[in-house]
Amino acid sequence: MRDLTFKERQVGLIESLANAWSGLRGSVVVPLLQLAVYLCAAMSVMLFVERVYMAIVIVCVKVLRKKRYTKYKLKLDTVRKEIEDSGTHPMVLVQIPMFNEREVYRLSIGAACGLSWPFDKIVIQVLDDSTDHIIRELVESECQRWASKGVNIKYENRSNRNGYKAGAMREGLRKCYVKDCEYVAIFDADFQPEPDFLWRTIPFLLSNHDLALVQARWKFVNANECLLTRLQEMSLDYHFGVEQEVGSSTYSFFGFNGTAGVWRIEALKDAGGWKERTTVEDMDLAVRASLKGWKFVFVGDLLVKNELPSTFKAYRYQQHRWSCGPANLFRKMFKEILQCERVSLLKKFHVLYAFFFVRKIIAHFVTFFFYCIIIPTCVLVPELHLPKYIAIYIPSTISILNAICTPRSFHLLIFWILFENVMSMHRSKAAIIGLLEANRVNEWVVTEKLGNAAKTKAQSKWLKRPRFRLGERIHMLEIIMGCYLLFCAIYDVVYGRDHFYVYLFFQAGAAFIVGFGYVGTFMPS
Repeated sequence: MRDLTFKERQVGLIESLANAWSGLRGSVVVPLLQLAVYLCAAMSVMLFVERVYMAIVIVCVKVLRKKRYTKYKLKLDTVRKEIEDSGTHPMVLVQIPMFNEREVYRLSIGAACGLSWPFDKIVIQVLDDSTDHIIRELVESECQRWASKGVNIKYENRSNRNGYKAGAMREGLRKCYVKDCEYVAIFDADFQPEPDFLWRTIPFLLSNHDLALVQARWKFVNANECLLTRLQEMSLDYHFGVEQEVGSSTYSFFGFNGTAGVWRIEALKDAGGWKERTTVEDMDLAVRASLKGWKFVFVGDLLVKNELPSTFKAYRYQQHRWSCGPANLFRKMFKEILQCERVSLLKKFHVLYAFFFVRKIIAHFVTFFFYCIIIPTCVLVPELHLPKYIAIYIPSTISILNAICTPRSFHLLIFWILFENVMSMHRSKAAIIGLLEANRVNEWVVTEKLGNAAKTKAQSKWLKRPRFRLGERIHMLEIIMGCYLLFCAIYDVVYGRDHFYVYLFFQAGAAFIVGFGYVGTFMPS
């Protein structure tokens, strides 16, 4: 028998590897991927059912005009006249937590000091954790300026940032001048309430002693600044217009947004006060108060102006906190919610399943793993069975239900879908970090606000000609995602039969646009 040549041995080795891969692919890879398809399909159906349910509820609420706050049948003008005639204004504390807010501190302090309420029945408390001594001096000087006009305003600065925002507000409530306050209104540094804000919220708390929280809706003053802010507006309009409204109208529970709301201080203390165990201290407080039997109301036609993050860096940090925090809180409170005896089984199911599991975890996972990994992989592994209704019809319905909350941006639906799919990678990663309590689980980066800075001429020049900094502009994870999607798209053009390449080319383009930093506005370092 002759010896095999080197070339023949190479061919034999390649054939052996091919046969091994073929066996492994048929017995392991394909079944695992098919299982992943079924899991993603199940998650898609769960999300679809939740969205359709909320759509039905919100249609009934609007058609019947039975929003939660209308059930209290308050005639605000009459209540205001009665309070003014009798002089029985309750003592109200207004907290403004801030950290190095150079661009917006004047706006928030000015709006709070302009609230229509007797000067002797309101305390404006500026909780300044700024580490920049120049900004600290500016904020303190602004407080002194308003104090000289007769406003009861207190400037509070800590020597450390223990507990971040939750720690600052907890320390603020311990001040001796707060002991007579019955309610606390909270506004982040970029929020600007209208003068009648307290008159449109406090009456609900005065006449309904089981109410702990009155939450107002956000109004975005810079929604038209760039495409990034327009897309954020679409997501947040759904959150306020549907999720908050449905939670208020059906279960009297929703997640506190951390700002633009008024709390009954008694309820806040009954729930255990502010805790910094997660990066969503506002949601943590709301869940604990709900488990104590307190109710919430969302007043959707009361708008408070604020600013959306317009730089991608600020938005990405915000989304990490908003995705990691709820997942971590779900881990910490699952057993406590399950064992709570003060709330009904239906409400516990709503909080655990709908509020946390579907909206805060499943929504991120299915968006990333299904639309950015499984569907592209189905192109490479044609043996996989992917039902069209799962891949096309269900996500299309979910997207349309979201977009109709912002009719003026309906034409941006495709851009919104592509961008949300890219962002789902960061949200999924953050949710996993929260569930596992891994590194960065307690990372707190204050969302950068630009205020009026982006409107000046000098800043406008910067926005048009951004300085290139490699570390700030290049995002490798998005670029890697874009390369994989592009490869799958090209493969589908050559070998495929399902025309998924149409979606894959667009999604790859969106990943590259984000990956190379061409999203949002740019500010100089």
